[in-house]
Amino acid sequence: MNETETTSEYMPPEESWSAKDAFLAVGAFVVIAILAVGAYFFYQSTKPPMVIEGSIAPEFTYPTLAGGEASLSDYRGKVVLLNVWNTACIECKREMPLMEIKYRGMKDKPFEILAVSNDRRGATDVQPFVDNLFTEEGRPIELTFPILLDTEDKIGRNYQVVRYPESFILDKEGVVAKIIIGRLTERDFLYMEGLTEGKPQPQADYHQNTTS
Repeated sequence: MNETETTSEYMPPEESWSAKDAFLAVGAFVVIAILAVGAYFFYQSTKPPMVIEGSIAPEFTYPTLAGGEASLSDYRGKVVLLNVWNTACIECKREMPLMEIKYRGMKDKPFEILAVSNDRRGATDVQPFVDNLFTEEGRPIELTFPILLDTEDKIGRNYQVVRYPESFILDKEGVVAKIIIGRLTERDFLYMEGLTEGKPQPQADYHQNTTS
């Protein structure tokens, strides 16, 4: 053999996984799992409680279209129709006149309507909307119940609103008696009137009213 020729020594290939690699991988998996579990429980701790029939309605305070603020707790002792809506909702525009008519008819009862708009621009969008409402007969009608402005849509998150309009009928103790998805009906107001009088009520409609 030529003395200048170098002899190549056999080098065994490195094992793809060493004990150290396996330990690091297991450690990384454990850390990720711990972080994931921690994130889940943090999310659950900050998640609003479910609002269902029989639960206490979450408290809130919002500015009103007329000026000032209104809180749900201000109306404890009254049956409250909490109506969540926005100006892009066609059914909202159709149900507002009925709400006003019924509101006026129940002035002598322990009853209040709180209509919470989630329009991002607040009064800029809401004021023109409420200024252009008409009854089914085509007569203009002015809303006299409180209009609340929630420009951050906290009400939608805290009450898990499904679609607009959505209404929550609260009894005098602030408990959610009924949830109405869609436009309110005459039957719903009969139910609310019965609640104010402490009498057995006809069942309110649990519906998704899409009638035009």
